[in-house]
Amino acid sequence: MAQHFLLSAQARTLSVAKVARMSDDEARATFRAIRRAETDGEPFCPRRGCLAVYEYASRPIFKCKGCGHQFSDTSSTIFASRKPALRDYLLAIALFVNSAKGMAALQLSRDLDVQYKTVFVLAHKLREAVSAEATDAKLSGEVEIEGAYFGGSIRKENKAEERVNRRKKEYQQTGKRRSGVVMRERTGRALPFVFRGEDDSVPTIRERDLDGAHVFADEASGWDELHAYYNTSRINHSIAFSDDGVCTNQAESYFARLRCAEIGTHHHISGRYLHAYATEMAWRENYRREPNGALYQLVASSVMAHPLSRQWSGYWQRAAC
Repeated sequence: MAQHFLLSAQARTLSVAKVARMSDDEARATFRAIRRAETDGEPFCPRRGCLAVYEYASRPIFKCKGCGHQFSDTSSTIFASRKPALRDYLLAIALFVNSAKGMAALQLSRDLDVQYKTVFVLAHKLREAVSAEATDAKLSGEVEIEGAYFGGSIRKENKAEERVNRRKKEYQQTGKRRSGVVMRERTGRALPFVFRGEDDSVPTIRERDLDGAHVFADEASGWDELHAYYNTSRINHSIAFSDDGVCTNQAESYFARLRCAEIGTHHHISGRYLHAYATEMAWRENYRREPNGALYQLVASSVMAHPLSRQWSGYWQRAAC
């Protein structure tokens, strides 16, 4: 029996221990090489692109000889105005990509020996950066569409006669509960969205230019409108999970990963932040066949190319910190 790729040596091309042992100079050189790959790590002015810059001897910042603009290695990136060392950021990225079902903020806080607030914001910055590639993504071919509820739920009562069927729709649509909807190509990527209910997702689905696509969905009433726009096949899950190629198993596979992250890793996901976790799990699902070293390079490049975050800059629980 052939060995699964993720169990092979080819899938392990990143050593977290090696990243953790980096000196400050090595971490800075690595950070610069990834961010400025087009100039082999050589700094240039972010305003004018001028290569005529010099570095201060007293602190690691640069100054453009042409316009006099001062900048650092993290200027104009999602890590701007940072406090942790560059090595800690590289180590956080390595730990982030090595976790199969996501990285809990509490665990990351212990691994990096920093406050929970710091890594909570840092982890969300990483999620924001890796999800940017899906902003304008278009899907085609055979596309599966499925929905599921995540977030706060009704507590199970102690006495059996007081318990309710929490699977019913009226108990799913609570104030903290959100409906995650995923569109997934059978041979491609997963694209998640978050709504109050599945019915609200049809306008957004139409914006993704599925013209000519063959859409697969279950028998939920929210998907009835899809027949007016696409070639749509439906599967009744009370009868079978798959019937002559009609199924939503790929979409369900994505939800299994998201559910494992919610229950097994984070234990609770607020509806307010559900979209961030959903896009992270979609990214992990899309690149699940890549070695961890390639994922490290991919995340680091995405983070350093991403502009300053407006949502997570000095942010902690709805207030500036």
